[in-house]
Amino acid sequence: MANLSPYHRTKTIWHHHGAHCTNTHQVGALLLIFSTLFVTRLLDHLPSSLHNNGSHSQWPIFNLQDRSPRKLSRFNGGGYLSWPQRGYGSVLSLKIYVYDENEIEALKPLMYGKEGNVDVDICYLGQWGTQVKIHRFLLKSRFRTREKDEADLFFVPAYVKCVHMLEGLTEEEINQTYVEALRQMPYFRRSGGRDHIFVFPSGNGAHFFTSWKTFLNRSIFLTPEGDRTNNKNTSSFDTWKDIIIPGNVDDEMTKNGDALVQPLPLSNRKYLANYLGRAQGLKGRLQLIQLADQYSHKLEAPDLKHDPPGKLFKVEYFEHLRNAKFCLIPRGLSSWTLRFFESFFVECVPVILSDRIELPFQNVIDYTRITIKWPATRIKPQLLEYLESIPDEVIEGMIANGRQVKCLWTYAPESEPCSAMHGILWELQRKVRVFHQSAETFWLHNGIIVNRDLVEFSNWKPPMPLP
Repeated sequence: MANLSPYHRTKTIWHHHGAHCTNTHQVGALLLIFSTLFVTRLLDHLPSSLHNNGSHSQWPIFNLQDRSPRKLSRFNGGGYLSWPQRGYGSVLSLKIYVYDENEIEALKPLMYGKEGNVDVDICYLGQWGTQVKIHRFLLKSRFRTREKDEADLFFVPAYVKCVHMLEGLTEEEINQTYVEALRQMPYFRRSGGRDHIFVFPSGNGAHFFTSWKTFLNRSIFLTPEGDRTNNKNTSSFDTWKDIIIPGNVDDEMTKNGDALVQPLPLSNRKYLANYLGRAQGLKGRLQLIQLADQYSHKLEAPDLKHDPPGKLFKVEYFEHLRNAKFCLIPRGLSSWTLRFFESFFVECVPVILSDRIELPFQNVIDYTRITIKWPATRIKPQLLEYLESIPDEVIEGMIANGRQVKCLWTYAPESEPCSAMHGILWELQRKVRVFHQSAETFWLHNGIIVNRDLVEFSNWKPPMPLP
């Protein structure tokens, strides 16, 4: 058995100096508590201008959980997005280790296909580009660490959605390769995967790794998909451990002031509402197309196809999308759709017709102020009547609110004051644990982590046994 030397623990959890607590100490402590409470209450009632020394943020302050007119999400005095302190901390201070494909050989086929010929620049584009973008941003992040021992979290890069689409790996090969990669990760074994991050950017979620329920059931998933129950026995999304992320809106639409297609004034829009997507034989989408046949002057919902002539190309698509006050968002093969995020960049109020949808950053954003959610079972003329009853000034208000939060749907460098990456990093910080455990890790009185054979963690060598 390896050396299990006592008192190996490096951090002191509790130290008792042996000093006695007198009545004087107790009175002093009570006075300190009361004075602190008094000063805190006093500061709470001061005008907000005094809190920031007279400087004003270039960004509007809004916390979407607060329904007061001045708050919709929260930015600090320097214009940077600020998450609520409760549960998150006051500043971002996490360290993420990013696995390298040269370190874990099995990651290469998960990123470039078994022949190594998958063009990653293609994977970067389209609605599933988050699998590449998040990886690239973390490689350049100030929160990246190259030391595993100091890492709070571990990021596992893989572009399996794209690799599978480009026929770089079959689903069976993806499963086998993931298992092979996990066997090369002692830190994954140490925590049972609880501190390891995986991106699954499509409606399939983690189901591309068919054995995810066996190997990744404790890991952190970054995914836009919160439900897949229509054609899977179970959803891979877990509200308590996973993070819903925005889909990847085309970069040409997310540029500040220089977007490919600009929004139209509300008074210039031709339609009350639109739905611009393929039916795919899905009930809700077919109902919208049929409704548009009856109310063609109010609802634009052409029966689009995957290929011309029934296909809308990028510029044409966004020009149609901006031409309505409301963008209808029915579910597709799964509950999420990229159209939800795209609608904010043409300033069209999203009307969600997907009952099981999960939305990103719900701890910060009050979606009742920027969207409408309508029962998918009531796609009828009543929906159009309701939308028509909403005054333009109310619609303008919702659009203005949406204008403030759309930066959270933009994948941009950390130098930007507001981006999807800022939101993701804050949500990841909430997942950080001081202590790591799994069913296959054990610890001794001196803090040393060992396995079932009492081998110290520092001596665990790949390939690691997996469940």
